[in-house]
Amino acid sequence: MRILVIGSGGREHALCRSLAADPQVTEVHCAPGNPGIAQVATLHPVAPTDPEAVARLA
Repeated sequence: MRILVIGSGGREHALCRSLAADPQVTEVHCAPGNPGIAQVATLHPVAPTDPEAVARLA
């Protein structure tokens, strides 16, 4: 399963870490993310307030 998390804060970091540890999850992506999230997810430079860009990424 591939997961996209939207945001760049501490909650998103915790979500990405937990998702990355789940054996059913094959890929974790985050937009826009932060340097800590980059350790467990692929980051994408998409503004979370731009619904069209988020939809294109998804």
